[in-house]
Amino acid sequence: MPLRLKTPMPSLDGIADWENGGRPSDEELAGHPVLVHFWSVSCYICHNVADVVSGWRDKYEPRGLKVIAIHQPRGPEELDVAKVTADAHGEMGITQPLGIDNTHAVVKAFENEFVPAYYLFDANHELVHRQAGDRGFERLESKIEEVLSGEAQAAG
Repeated sequence: MPLRLKTPMPSLDGIADWENGGRPSDEELAGHPVLVHFWSVSCYICHNVADVVSGWRDKYEPRGLKVIAIHQPRGPEELDVAKVTADAHGEMGITQPLGIDNTHAVVKAFENEFVPAYYLFDANHELVHRQAGDRGFERLESKIEEVLSGEAQAAG
């Protein structure tokens, strides 16, 4: 069963291979909304929408959003860390923290079944939106805007 709304953000522990600066610390994430994005090397949809996720990262990180990519292997052929890293840094354009979850530790913690999949948590790290696939990005982006606007109002 997928995570329910208002569920606290699951742990990112259990991933052996982190790229792009390593695992974000609890201190780095504290007080920030977080978007966790699951993807896979063999997922053509993930590749087709990679520019959308990168666009959100570039647009919203200056406003406080933390974006984390998690590679979810869909078979033994996707366990090659070098291949995943090359794809992430190449076609996928992933510059945000990247966890290569070869043991599915985070996948299981998030109860995630799909790639691509997106989990948006507010600054208190409670789930406010989740979705999978390549449709409905306007809903996800409007939720990001809503969370960031709410954070700005709460701070001001």
